[in-house]
Amino acid sequence: MAKTKVRMGMVGGGQGAFIGAVHRIAANIDGEIELVCGAFSSNEERSKASGADLFLPAGRCYGTYQEMFDAEAKLPAEQRMQFVAIVTPNHMHFSVAKAALESGFHVLSDKPATFNLQEAVDLAEVVKSTGQLYGLTHTYNGYPLVKQAQDIVASGQLGNITKVIVEYTQGWLADKEGDSGKQAAWRVDPKRAGISCCMGDIGVHAANLAEYVTGSHISAMCSDLGSVVEGRLLDDDGTILLRFDNGARGVLLSSQVQVGDENNLRLRIYGEKGGIEWSQLEPNTLWLKSNTAPTQMIRTGVGEMSANAQGAIRTPAGHPEGYLEAFANIYGNFVKQIRAFEAGEEYSNATFDVPGIDEAIRGMAFIENSVTFSQSETKWHDFVISPL
Repeated sequence: MAKTKVRMGMVGGGQGAFIGAVHRIAANIDGEIELVCGAFSSNEERSKASGADLFLPAGRCYGTYQEMFDAEAKLPAEQRMQFVAIVTPNHMHFSVAKAALESGFHVLSDKPATFNLQEAVDLAEVVKSTGQLYGLTHTYNGYPLVKQAQDIVASGQLGNITKVIVEYTQGWLADKEGDSGKQAAWRVDPKRAGISCCMGDIGVHAANLAEYVTGSHISAMCSDLGSVVEGRLLDDDGTILLRFDNGARGVLLSSQVQVGDENNLRLRIYGEKGGIEWSQLEPNTLWLKSNTAPTQMIRTGVGEMSANAQGAIRTPAGHPEGYLEAFANIYGNFVKQIRAFEAGEEYSNATFDVPGIDEAIRGMAFIENSVTFSQSETKWHDFVISPL
């Protein structure tokens, strides 16, 4: 049987939306995915206009996601979409994902997974009962040298991990004027973003990255969040002390009011034998440090790399690969997972290196824990998975 592209639908991401375009670019990079349908806006007219802009046939541009799932499910198996990418504001994630899974479609969702932790726990039950695949776009796991860093830690090269420092800082919300922009308006609105702006938007990425690379889970937190900009209802800055289940201590810094900072994501991990350092601003360089040897600069594609890192590289050394390619690696792995699922082969998220419902729950727990613990006079709190 001839190999065909995997067919994707999209909810959200219409005209003027930043992240929808990023998802589509990422899905297109490897030529494995075809966008076949979409419900691109809660406004029916705008949704259909957005689909027309993407050269989709009028009959596959839907006014609502419910209409799309119903219509697509009735199409012949070789025509209907196989998975849906969810790129709406947070408050829509659960209802769209639940409806898609129950209609027989796999889901690849933008993060955070849901509006609150209870929804993530409920969604896990839907994933289990439907048997469909669920993936979450924790994009930064897709960088080749992040995967190489994970392998270095897992191999024991650093020894027992003792210290983890992770930062994700931006400056784009440093003043109130920015709140009215399309990208900011929903992020600072509790009705659409949830209980957190900064931690829900970027802090959760930092927490996930730390857990992904170290292979350890956050076990306790001491949280201090706040709103620097007067009148803002949700946090725009925060510092969290961390303890991990392997005994390591850590610090997580996240801010959207550090003037001049771009998407400054930086990870440092130290063990008894050495340390590593990686920054998204220089994503093709990983530093390996020691007290007994010169610091080593590891470059993407130079020399022997782990299988996961090598599989994430597309171009020869010296040709920079960045955010879009890392995003595409999440999509590429999800496509491989779908193909394995349909072939009746092993298809777990862990096997295909795709963040899934477990990471979704931990991410929502991190967000709720960070906000709740910050409001407490108690210094340290155990990391809690169940809704607070």
